[in-house]
Amino acid sequence: MPPAKKLLGPSLEAIRQHYELSNEFFALWLDPLMLYTCAFYDGTDDFAEAQVRKLDHHIEAASAAGLSHVLDLGCGWGALSNRLVGHAGVKRATGLTLSSEQAKWARERALPGVEIRLEDWRDHKPEKPYDAIIAIGLFEHLAHHGIEPAKKAAAYREFFAWCEKWLAPAGKLSLQFTAWTLPPSSYMRQRFSFIQDMIFPESELPYMQEVFAAAEGHFEVLALRNDREHYYRTLRQWEANLVANRKEAIALVGEEAVDNVRHYLRLSAGAFKIHQISLLRMSFQRVV
Repeated sequence: MPPAKKLLGPSLEAIRQHYELSNEFFALWLDPLMLYTCAFYDGTDDFAEAQVRKLDHHIEAASAAGLSHVLDLGCGWGALSNRLVGHAGVKRATGLTLSSEQAKWARERALPGVEIRLEDWRDHKPEKPYDAIIAIGLFEHLAHHGIEPAKKAAAYREFFAWCEKWLAPAGKLSLQFTAWTLPPSSYMRQRFSFIQDMIFPESELPYMQEVFAAAEGHFEVLALRNDREHYYRTLRQWEANLVANRKEAIALVGEEAVDNVRHYLRLSAGAFKIHQISLLRMSFQRVV
């Protein structure tokens, strides 16, 4: 019999299916910092500026400025790690990713004091706890679609237990992730199956209450924002950028891959618009 799939976190194959399409492909339609998560349109209509404000929001939420060592979980192409060291006065930032292409891109642009590691967070064992932890766009990848609710809950609790173990006393954790606002109908599940099969395999959205339950006993919640409309705007901007660079994108990854990504962007934007899913930004502090 083949080995059972792990229930916590995506496999390398799942990561490579989408995140390693091509760094040059993503550069055609993301912002200049290569941020593949929701922007923060707080007092600005400029897309690139809104992406930087997202980074600063999480740095502030984690009280990370000036700290000795901060962990960037799911660091992507490394923008947050560089922002921590280059702008927020953090002495050292460690970023973790499972994508070799993201790691290559990030390492080529890493500032002194930034370390990018190609490593699963569950395997990461630092010399001592971090002063703060930030995870943007990671939570959606903690559990697989279709697993039993009890196993899903256990996966989430394992994440918070791990963060508690490797976070200094009174340290803060800042998260950003997409969550179900309403239980999806069979029709909505069918539509989202395209995203789970073709774009983000081995992933699942949590419900807000599942996150609260998983954090209980490990962390207290300090703040919560639902910026659903910010993600709608981000997705529409990404789509516009992709359409504007369609010819170049097809030359890099092929027409099918480009059309799949555009379909995902449109599906997701529609779900945010009708309140089916939310974009949550949450900050926590260790229960000392």
